[in-house]
Amino acid sequence: MKYTQIALSLLLLINCVVLTEAQAQMEPVTDMNKKESGYLLLDKGLQFRITDAINSMYNFDFENAERGFQVMRYTYPEHPLPYFLMGLSQWWKIVVAVDNRSHDARMLKYMDLTIEKAEKLIEENPENKEAAFFLAGAYGFQGRLHSERKNWTSSTFASKNALKYLELSRGEEELNPELLLGDALFNYFSVWIPENYPLLKPIMLLFPKGDQKLGLKQLEEVAESSFYARIEAQYFLFRLYATEEKKPFKALEITSYLHGKYPNNPYFHRHFARQLYAVGRGVEAKNVSLEILKRIKEGWTGYEATSGRYAAFFVAQSYDRMGQPERAMPYYLQSISFGDELEAQESGYYLFSLLQVGKILFKKGNKKEAKRYLVTVKDNSKRRHPANKEAREFLKKNKL
Repeated sequence: MKYTQIALSLLLLINCVVLTEAQAQMEPVTDMNKKESGYLLLDKGLQFRITDAINSMYNFDFENAERGFQVMRYTYPEHPLPYFLMGLSQWWKIVVAVDNRSHDARMLKYMDLTIEKAEKLIEENPENKEAAFFLAGAYGFQGRLHSERKNWTSSTFASKNALKYLELSRGEEELNPELLLGDALFNYFSVWIPENYPLLKPIMLLFPKGDQKLGLKQLEEVAESSFYARIEAQYFLFRLYATEEKKPFKALEITSYLHGKYPNNPYFHRHFARQLYAVGRGVEAKNVSLEILKRIKEGWTGYEATSGRYAAFFVAQSYDRMGQPERAMPYYLQSISFGDELEAQESGYYLFSLLQVGKILFKKGNKKEAKRYLVTVKDNSKRRHPANKEAREFLKKNKL
C-alpha cells in the first residue's frame, strides 16, 4: 500500500466532513422574531455574480474569473470569500496537471489570506458559521495540496486545523440540495476507505458511520436538483461511475454534459474522450482526442502532457483497431513522449504504447527495435502488470 494513497484518502474524508458540517452551517439560525445575520454567502445578487465567475473558472477562462473575484475583493476587502475564490482558481490550475508546482505558492497565499480574514470574523463573533466554513475549507485545501507534495507535517497541521473549525460548525440545521454535497461524499467515502484500506479501519471508528448507497443517491440528487453544487457533484459522480461503480455509460453521460457546458476545460475534455474509449466508441474518441492534441499544439490554457498522453493513445488505438498500424505508430510514439515528459513511465498508457510499438516494429521485420521496446515495457513495470506479462510472452513466443 502506498502511504501517499492512504494520506490522500484520509484527507479526502476530512474534506468531506468539513464540507458536510461547515456548509450545513452557513445559514444562521433564525425564528419569526429574529432578523437574519446577513452572511455574505446568502446575498442572492452576489450569488449570481459568484456563479458567473465560477463558471468562467470551470471553463478555464481564469482571466475573466479572477477579474470577477478581484472586484469582490475590492468591494469586500475584509471578507474571506474573494480570497477563497482566488485560491480555488489556483487549485483548478493545479488539478489539471498535479505535478506542475507553479501555482502552489499563489494557492497557499490566497488560502492564508482567507484564514486571516476569517479569523478576524471569528474573533468578533465566535458563533460566526460562515467564518468557520471558510477556515475549515481553506485549511482543508491546504492540507490536500501539502499531501500531494508529500509535505506530511504541513499536511497534518492543516488537517488538524480543518477539523478544529469543523467542530465550530456543528449544529442541527437540515441540509437542502445546495448543501448536500459534503454529506453525500462523507457517506460514500467513509465506507469506501476502510473497505479499500483495511489498516485505516481503527481510524474510521473516530467518524460517524456512513452509508455508501445513500451517499451515491445524495450525489445524484445534488447533481440533478442543486444550482451551485451541481457541477461539483457531477465531477465526483462521473469518477465514481467510471471506476468504483463500473457504470461507464453513466460516466459518459456526465462527461458529455460537462464537456458541452465547459468546452475549454481540459480535465473534462480528456475524460469525455476517455469515456468514449471505455464504451467502445473509438472513432468518436479519436476525433475528440485529435482536438485535444490540436489544442496542446496551439497552447490552449491547461492543455498539456497529461491530456496529450490520454489523447494520443486513444487516437493510436482507433487507427490500430481499424487495421492501420502505420497511422497508429506516430500517436503511440507521441503518447510515449508525453509519458517521458511527465516521468510517468509506469503508467498504463505509456506501457501499452511501448508494447504496441514493439509489435508494429516486429511485423515490419525490425526485430532489434521491437525487442528494445518490449524490454523497456519489462523494465518499467512490475511482473504482475498485464503489459509486462504480454511483453514477456511476445518475446518468448517470437524468440526475441
